[in-house]
Amino acid sequence: MNQLPTQSWTAKWHLKTIIIVLILCGLLIKSAQICEINGSALSQNFSQFFDLLKKMSHPQWSYGEIVLQPIIETIKMAIIGTTLGAICALPLCIFAARNIITNRFITSSIRFILNIIRTIPDLMLAAVFVAIVGIGPLAGIFTLAVFSFGMIAKLFYEAIETIDNGPLEALEAAGANKVQIIVFAVLPQVMNNFISYFLYTLEINVRASTVLGYLGAGGIGVYLQRSLDSYNYQQTAIIILAILVVVLIIDGLSNYLREKLL
Repeated sequence: MNQLPTQSWTAKWHLKTIIIVLILCGLLIKSAQICEINGSALSQNFSQFFDLLKKMSHPQWSYGEIVLQPIIETIKMAIIGTTLGAICALPLCIFAARNIITNRFITSSIRFILNIIRTIPDLMLAAVFVAIVGIGPLAGIFTLAVFSFGMIAKLFYEAIETIDNGPLEALEAAGANKVQIIVFAVLPQVMNNFISYFLYTLEINVRASTVLGYLGAGGIGVYLQRSLDSYNYQQTAIIILAILVVVLIIDGLSNYLREKLL
């Protein structure tokens, strides 16, 4: 007798799963039709993908000495841009957290500004800063700083809203002001998350800076553009490997710091 409710629940669960899968398949097919995806052309030209991989399977190792300086410049751009964005985001996200600031007008206004910042594409920001400061890594730094500001601020104020309110209430009962509450009750609870978000954004910025080079924002992206435009995929392979090494190092550092801090 006890198996009947379990069997009924299992049958309902399977039915819901089937319905969800059918809906997703329908959306996938409809989206492909709207985007005018030609499956036959895709299958016919898929061999070009393997041709590209074949050309990149023989990297020009001597090119590594040439891309060393640009990859270092890319890392510097990502570090400076991410740091500037994080510094600016840290105080602003406090005012966006509704468990710290109870005035909904203030928090909603700041969140609206952050939404606008995150809406602007990176390439558009790069084009604007290239027009303002000229071609070079400075434009890339400003672009990455704005992107980091919008991303870290959102992640950080969401982390602040999930903290334990017990320490906040205890300090308020003891007569502490807002600054003391933030310093002694809020920041200790979210600092690990902040470091994790910082490193995650840094990893994204290293990869994003390669694209910004197409618009003259400096870094390894300029060399990537040259290798692709000249169909020199042996050099492209070296650039991709260099970016991969940097991303792996940042990811390992992030995991190491997270384990030490938690």
